[in-house]
Amino acid sequence: MELHQLRYFQAVARFRSFTRAAEHERISQPSLSQQIHKLEDELGARLFDRMGRRIRLTSFGERFHEHALRILNNLEDARRDVNAMLGLHTGAAYVGVIPTVAPYVLPQALRHCSESFAEITIDVVEDLTHGLVKGLTEGDLDLALLSLPVEAPELIAEPLLRERMLLAVPKSHALCRKRRRVTLDEVAQEPFLLLKDGHCFRDDVLEVCKRAKLNPNVVFEGGQLDTLMAMVAAGAGVTLLPEMASRRYQKDADTALIEFAPPQPSRTIGIVRAKGKFLTPAAKVFIDALHQLTHAPGRVKIRGGSTNA
Repeated sequence: MELHQLRYFQAVARFRSFTRAAEHERISQPSLSQQIHKLEDELGARLFDRMGRRIRLTSFGERFHEHALRILNNLEDARRDVNAMLGLHTGAAYVGVIPTVAPYVLPQALRHCSESFAEITIDVVEDLTHGLVKGLTEGDLDLALLSLPVEAPELIAEPLLRERMLLAVPKSHALCRKRRRVTLDEVAQEPFLLLKDGHCFRDDVLEVCKRAKLNPNVVFEGGQLDTLMAMVAAGAGVTLLPEMASRRYQKDADTALIEFAPPQPSRTIGIVRAKGKFLTPAAKVFIDALHQLTHAPGRVKIRGGSTNA
């Protein structure tokens, strides 16, 4: 049994396609198929059910997949460990970020890494929480920036920052004229605009409403904060906005951002990774950049300002 056979097997299991697996591994499809057949012959068991264009793991394949993934991850960790001992600030880190954090954190963090350590590469995946958790547990990602808590026993999380939520309303809304902080009770009867199911910020907002014993009247669900804010500007309703996103909308002539009275709703963003997974030098550089950007005085601020006007 050869290591390249394990890589090919893992690629087919991941993509559920011999064609896509061959493209990923940069070999011809016949060569990859031949290596998979050799692996099955050596094991004495069929690893994949081939049903036309559909590929799925057999029960033997499912069990073997667990071991193959562990072997490949351990080998990669060993390589990274040796590089770390050599003090090499080289290599790559594979980072996942949720959409309500990526535009406001990544540009500054990536710039910091490239300016400080030109030899490292940060490969970024922007996805919803479910997809990023899957990437972490399967070893495809070194770390991810997620809203906490994350319910996955195989993962560990380090809180990075806590940010307030702001209320976004049309500029003509009566609350704008009061020039003061508001409470959730004051918007209990308002039409609410939320992100679609799967977005963790949606879950954060609904949890805030639940703690306040508020049952929001949801009239629209969108896929992006920009869409929600456009709907607010059109007078379709109100929404909650993470503070780091507020700077983009502060000068919007048709919307206003209002602070909440204490206790202010908030969310916690954290660095999440798989338990026992070795952190590459590149991943450590990226984490250091995040800490500097969010905590060090005088550094670039990730959090945006807010306004009642």
